[in-house]
Amino acid sequence: MHYTPTYSSWLNQVERWFGLITQRAIRRGSFTSVQDLVQKIDAFVQRYNRSSRPFVWTATADSILQKIARLCSRISQGNATGMCETAFFREST
Repeated sequence: MHYTPTYSSWLNQVERWFGLITQRAIRRGSFTSVQDLVQKIDAFVQRYNRSSRPFVWTATADSILQKIARLCSRISQGNATGMCETAFFREST
């Protein structure tokens, strides 16, 4: 079984992947056809996969919650609301 943190769903990972493709293969590119675009994306994916390595998570849950608490403290000084007002966060601090 694989645990995916709430704030890192599979959709976030897919969005990040398309962001990488956009930044590294498409943006500022010049393509003569759709086929040319597809070939450049395929070439990027092949290069990326050759040098890929697993992500090693180094942050602890406590350190992440501490960072969120600091962020919320700064945000709340400007009267902003949002994620800092969720029941989950109020209970965990």
